[in-house]
Amino acid sequence: MVVTRSQKNGDVSSSEQERETTESKDKTGDTTLSSSEKKMLRTVFISLVIDLLAFTVILPLLPSLLDYYGTKEDGLYRSLKDSVSSFRELVGAPDTPRWNSVLFGGLIGSLFSLLQFIASPLIGATSDVYGRKPVLVLSMVGVAFSYALWAISRNFGLFVIARIVGGISKGNISLSTTVVADVLPPQRRGKGMALIGVAFSIGFVFGPLIGAIFSRWAREQQGEFYVMPALFALILSVIDVIYVAMVFKETLPHSKRAKSISSGWQNTSYLINPFSLFRFSSVTGISQKDMSDIRKIGVVYFLYLFFYSGLEFTLTFLTHNRLNYDSMQQGKMFFFIGFIMAAVQGGYTRRASAGKEMKMAAQGILILVPSFVIMAFAYSAFWIYLSLALFSFASATVVPCLTTLISLYGGNDQKGTIMGIFRSLGALARALGPVFASTMYWSCGAAVCYITGGVLLLLPYFLLKRSSTNHVKSQ
Repeated sequence: MVVTRSQKNGDVSSSEQERETTESKDKTGDTTLSSSEKKMLRTVFISLVIDLLAFTVILPLLPSLLDYYGTKEDGLYRSLKDSVSSFRELVGAPDTPRWNSVLFGGLIGSLFSLLQFIASPLIGATSDVYGRKPVLVLSMVGVAFSYALWAISRNFGLFVIARIVGGISKGNISLSTTVVADVLPPQRRGKGMALIGVAFSIGFVFGPLIGAIFSRWAREQQGEFYVMPALFALILSVIDVIYVAMVFKETLPHSKRAKSISSGWQNTSYLINPFSLFRFSSVTGISQKDMSDIRKIGVVYFLYLFFYSGLEFTLTFLTHNRLNYDSMQQGKMFFFIGFIMAAVQGGYTRRASAGKEMKMAAQGILILVPSFVIMAFAYSAFWIYLSLALFSFASATVVPCLTTLISLYGGNDQKGTIMGIFRSLGALARALGPVFASTMYWSCGAAVCYITGGVLLLLPYFLLKRSSTNHVKSQ
């Protein structure tokens, strides 16, 4: 077990001691998971797969849902519709039902991400004080409640409330990464983060396929077609709550928790102010060097996801415009992405040795650059899928590696806060990235959009490479 620094001795951070303890062992480290570690990872993995299957069911249904609520236009729907129309006119997107639905869906997605941006650090800090399990179960109950609201949402206002409740409650992802950081030592932590990535891949491969089946069924139904998929998500969520409540074992003992909410949160404004989040201001008691490293990793993570999520969002525009792909063909395309991601995470990222995370993350970002460039000039399925293969490799390596890196910093009573802020920055990037990319796509064209994205990706790449060089020199 890593020994945390004394409160009286402020010159050595707990994360520095953790790395020193690790480096004092055999250089290869013990990468074999113990039975208790395997059991905990299995619990986290199963819980995330169930959760993400429920979460992604709605994705293919969004166009049908928006059409349904459009027939019942209330004040909120008209207001958001006017906002989408103004944005569409501003960026020059065509006035067609398809693109109006995509942009409307993007607005709902951005709302969810913005709520995650606010909630994730608060949930993480709370878990540092009260433990992982009670906060995890409470957040999952909130998600289940959001699906129950969706099932009875006969108007758009109640549907938006359901999404708001879900966005605020969705803390199990960042808490899962915190649990991995609690349980696994640095030399085995990458395996745990990669396994979380595999759970994401499985959820985002099969969840939308289940949703597509519901979507096809919805076309044959009259009236409240959304009830069945909402109940399906609710049942999965309730099963997940029961599973975690019965199987999950607390990973943060009382002796390692933050002493009070004030010491865990430091200042609530630090956890919702974007400038404070980028500076990780609520994290205290670590060295200046560690704080500098944390901030650089946070900036790299934000910039990467900002450009990545932009490509992901505009991909439906591109494939429909150039290849005339329908929803089913696009579903197959995302299945291809998810399959490669799962294969890379399970066979490559998970097997990477400790200490290689920064190099692998930099390689993943760099590989995304030619993916963007190829996409800019792709007018056939071959080139589209070649670009998506590179895109999928980056998806499977960058985030798990950056998450592993950030998990090395801070004491046990700060892991939740750090991981919560980290995920919050990603949520902010996912909220803003699609707006930037769609504006560039419709205003300047697909080629300019993707080439610009590819060039700008060099910013997080060189920032990470510079951090890697400084890290080697410091050793």
